[in-house]
Amino acid sequence: MALRLPRDALVPLLVLLLVVVHATDATQRLEMVTSSAPARGGTGAGTTSRARVAASSCASWRLGVETNNIRAWYSIPAACRGYVSDYMFGEQFRQDCAVVAREAAAYAEGLALAGDGREAWVFDVDDTALTNLPYYADTGFGAEPYNATYFEEYVANATAPALPEVLGLYGKLLALGIKVVFITGRHDYEREPTVKNLRSAGYHTWEKLVLKPSSLGSSVVPYKSGERQKLVDAGYRIVGNMGDQWSDLVGAPQGDRTFKVPDPMYYVA
Repeated sequence: MALRLPRDALVPLLVLLLVVVHATDATQRLEMVTSSAPARGGTGAGTTSRARVAASSCASWRLGVETNNIRAWYSIPAACRGYVSDYMFGEQFRQDCAVVAREAAAYAEGLALAGDGREAWVFDVDDTALTNLPYYADTGFGAEPYNATYFEEYVANATAPALPEVLGLYGKLLALGIKVVFITGRHDYEREPTVKNLRSAGYHTWEKLVLKPSSLGSSVVPYKSGERQKLVDAGYRIVGNMGDQWSDLVGAPQGDRTFKVPDPMYYVA
């Protein structure tokens, strides 16, 4: 026998059902964002569900890194190694770089340039002009401790490819008459392989290439902001500044506008 409910009882019941469904969905979404540990055990549909939770958590972590809300981290979360690998080798990284380069080009093309050869654009080198993805693919995409000896060997080989979107922007800036200045955290004794690598990657000319003196400490911000100040003192107007780390971009003078290339693999203070 079918159960019949009075019509005036149906509305409260429907409201109760909607509240329960909404609360369950909200709880699941919160768990996806806040979960920081990898799922353990299980196969089939359960494993797929846990993988989705991990991916969502890692995407939120990457957003925190790119917006500079997560700072002073030493390595990527172990659970995010696969996520970062997929991101760096996938279409999303390429699209994200393209958006940054496109906006930078549109900004530069809209400038009222004086044409006196004193407008400058500052680029970082590592993971901005050049990509060190071959090195990081071999060292866990930031999940393993930084190996200074291995990285110096990598730099000495001078084989890092250009980040294509940044290389394209570089060509547009030169065509506009904007001078290019590279300010890198590489040490001064690495000048020769750095010059060789930049040229082989397609960066054939620049106004200045500034490398970090070996005597300076590890902090990047005082060094890079100090070098930008030297440019300003020499009469240059820094119309743009691009890097993959926030430490490439902060500290006065920053330049008229800054652009950050995505990089979830490491943090430099």
